[in-house]
Amino acid sequence: MTLQVISAMFLSFAIGIVVLPFLINFLNREKVDQTEREYIESHKKKNGTPTMGGIAILVAVTVTSIVFGFNFPRIIPVLILTLGFGLIGFLDDFLKVILKRADGLLAWQKMLLQIVVTAVFAVYITQYSHVSLLLRLPFTGGKMWDIGWFAIPVMFFAVIGTVNGTNFTDGLDGLASTVTLVVALFFAAASIALKGGVEPMAMAMAGALMAFLCFNCHPAKVFMGDTGSLALGGFVAGMAYMLQMPLFILIIGMIYLIEVLSVMLQVGYFKLTHGKRIFRMAPIHHHFELGGWSETKVVTIFGLVTLILAFIAWIAL
Repeated sequence: MTLQVISAMFLSFAIGIVVLPFLINFLNREKVDQTEREYIESHKKKNGTPTMGGIAILVAVTVTSIVFGFNFPRIIPVLILTLGFGLIGFLDDFLKVILKRADGLLAWQKMLLQIVVTAVFAVYITQYSHVSLLLRLPFTGGKMWDIGWFAIPVMFFAVIGTVNGTNFTDGLDGLASTVTLVVALFFAAASIALKGGVEPMAMAMAGALMAFLCFNCHPAKVFMGDTGSLALGGFVAGMAYMLQMPLFILIIGMIYLIEVLSVMLQVGYFKLTHGKRIFRMAPIHHHFELGGWSETKVVTIFGLVTLILAFIAWIAL
């Protein structure tokens, strides 16, 4: 079992390391690059950096999951959610970067697609995976909470909220990759401890993110784009539900939660006060950046916070 789990990580890492240089060259050649916010001075030099590098993450995780999926069928619903949201991100990136449509998918289009993907996951997990929607309660020694029919709307809220939180976290070199790497390793350990049967995919994601960080750490040679960030959110939500741990997202995924809440608070306060702001800029990682923190410092601090949260979540099991 341990050998299979470690093998999944190394296979995914190897695929990522091989695919990424070719993908980066292709993206550069086709001018699939990102335009950064010009009002963040330090970000101007990022203009022209290729995006949609999340394709490599999806390739590595998908191939590895297929290899191990025969022995670990519980991987399948997580892969469905990861690929489903990755496809939404790909469409958004394609419209923005390739077709030069500034807004990409319209807000209602993106939300509709997210609802559809979540619905497919909900049907699969309830009808075919035989995974209960009982919620594992943190700090109770494994007690479960049955919320009845309310579990379905909670699932939609948790999945879509996690995905968008992960998307907002992707704003600095290596930030979303580093935070999600820690989350993936936590879920791998939790799956082994709970005999959840999804640990190979968790380690596959960890391996893919390690490979991606080789090219995405500051200064980044490639960005993951919405293709990657939405897929990461789908992965986190899928893992949580297959392990009956959506409540644990509030602990292990607190960075995602803070990121999305900072945007909601900023927008709401701006509208209520007709122009005033709570943060220098939202999402909150830009607040710290504009306060004088370097990108590397923000990523390091957020990564360490997530590591501490992972330790707390482990105790909560």
